[in-house]
Order: sequence, then structure tokens, then C-alpha cells
Amino acid sequence: MQTVKKSTVKNYKNVIRYNISNPLFFGFDKYVILGYERIVNARQSFSINVGAAAFPDFIALNTDSFHLQKDAKNNGYNASIDYRFYLAKENKYAPPHGVYIGPYISYNHFERENDWAFQRSGSDQELVTTNINFNIFTAGVELGYQFVFWKRVTLDMVLVGPGVSSYNLKAKSSEQLTGGQEENLHEALIQLLSQKFPGMNYVLSDKELNANGSLGTWALGYRYLISIGFRL
Repeated sequence: MQTVKKSTVKNYKNVIRYNISNPLFFGFDKYVILGYERIVNARQSFSINVGAAAFPDFIALNTDSFHLQKDAKNNGYNASIDYRFYLAKENKYAPPHGVYIGPYISYNHFERENDWAFQRSGSDQELVTTNINFNIFTAGVELGYQFVFWKRVTLDMVLVGPGVSSYNLKAKSSEQLTGGQEENLHEALIQLLSQKFPGMNYVLSDKELNANGSLGTWALGYRYLISIGFRL
């Protein structure tokens, strides 16, 4: 009787990966996001990503009243999850290799502390410290492709990821300022975010912090990322 040899090809159902796209914008020392993907059946998987995040470096900004001195604190985190459907008609390989679509949600939290120099009327130059809390929540749908090289190494690319985002910004200052000074400081903070945070020039265009230093708005969001990984 002829015996059938059992297949020795291992079915790797896990992928550990590192996000290499966001560090290009924010800096490799500020954005360290690790991901995990788990294959759940022949055509589906889920993915979780989490790690440290921070604002890009602020450049010196001078307004009529305030002059940015230094960054005292800069930290935050990112977390996201998606569910992927690998398209059977488009793929000749088993997941995680091939074209996929699916929903995603993403949350970013940033904290920033800056020192500013300003001139009060009839007094010497003083320092004021601002504390920023910025939260972004996005939900949407993504389209991507994941390559597999040498059976173990992956290159994952989310190519299109439209969504809807909620943006909430809160800013506090350490000193009691006049109404005009507070307004000028808020304008300076909006300028910094618009100049250095990708996409904020669109989101914060014509937006102002209210008297309490808060701003909330909704806008179109977008997800694009590239990650390298290893199958386990």
C-alpha cells in the first residue's frame, strides 16, 4: 500500500511588523509603531498597531507678541485596528499575500509643552508655558496590498484609506494673559500645528481656539502607511 507524505510546508498565521512611513514625517525617534496581524481563516485577518508618537519638531516662530523659545515636553501614542478581507478573485496567494480591503479605526493622542517669550506693556520680557493636548479619532475603509518575500518577510502597504476624523485640541497657558495676548498666543499655536503637522493646514484652516483654549472639528481623514514585517 502506498503511503501519502504529509506536507512539511508551515502555515504562518502571524505577522509582526514595524511602521516605516510615519517616522519619515515625524522622525524615527518620535514615532515607533509596532503591529501584529493574525490570519483568522482562508481569506480574512485582523491587525492591531500601537506605539509611541509625538509631534514633529517645531521651528522657531515669531509673532507680534510671542517668540517660541524651546520644547519642554513632547510625547503621545497611536493605536489602530483593522479587519482585512483578502480578495479571492484578485489573489492567487493565501493571506497575508495579496490585495485586501476592510474597515479601520485609528486614535492618536499628542501632548506638547512649549516655552514662549512675550513682552507685557511697561515690563520686562516674561516667559509663558503652553500645554497642548491634541486627539484625533478616525474611522474609514482601506485598500492595500501586502507582499511576501522568501516566505517570511512582508511589505505591507495601505494605499488608499479614506475616512472621517474628529479633531480635538486643548491649549492652556501658565500665565494670566489679557484677551488680546491670549488670542495672539492661540494664533501662534494654530500656525505651528498647521506648518509642521501633515494635513493640519487643511483641517485647521480658518479655525480658532475658543476662550477656553479648545477647538473641536470634523473633517475628512486619510490613512496611508508602509510597514515591514516577519511571519511567525
